[in-house]
Amino acid sequence: MKIIEIKYPTYFDELDKYNGNLDVFVTLEDGMTYTMVVTTPNNYYWYMDKEEIDYIPASPPDIIVRTLTKENIQKAIESYVGDNAYWLKLYFLAGKEDGVFQQEEMDKMIKKIMKEIDEIKKL
Repeated sequence: MKIIEIKYPTYFDELDKYNGNLDVFVTLEDGMTYTMVVTTPNNYYWYMDKEEIDYIPASPPDIIVRTLTKENIQKAIESYVGDNAYWLKLYFLAGKEDGVFQQEEMDKMIKKIMKEIDEIKKL
């Protein structure tokens, strides 16, 4: 899948490039614009220190870059658009509470996998 455009927020130039995060808007050749969160590893440390916790709470996945430069973000996004943008779509959809990741649908998938494992064990 080909990237048509990556749009950055107007405050991009003012960001701490070593400790920050931002939403980017990635338009692909399929015509869809995907909103993705890009962050730095230091931003995770900053957040844990701020919240006085030793972990990152469960949340949709971020795209992680060493520093928030357009070049790094471009390279990272390019790595997510291979295989018909499988990983970009997965990360995008993981942030949606409805759709393919509804709890009920995930539970059905887990039950199906458990059934398949049970069938294999019986062999």
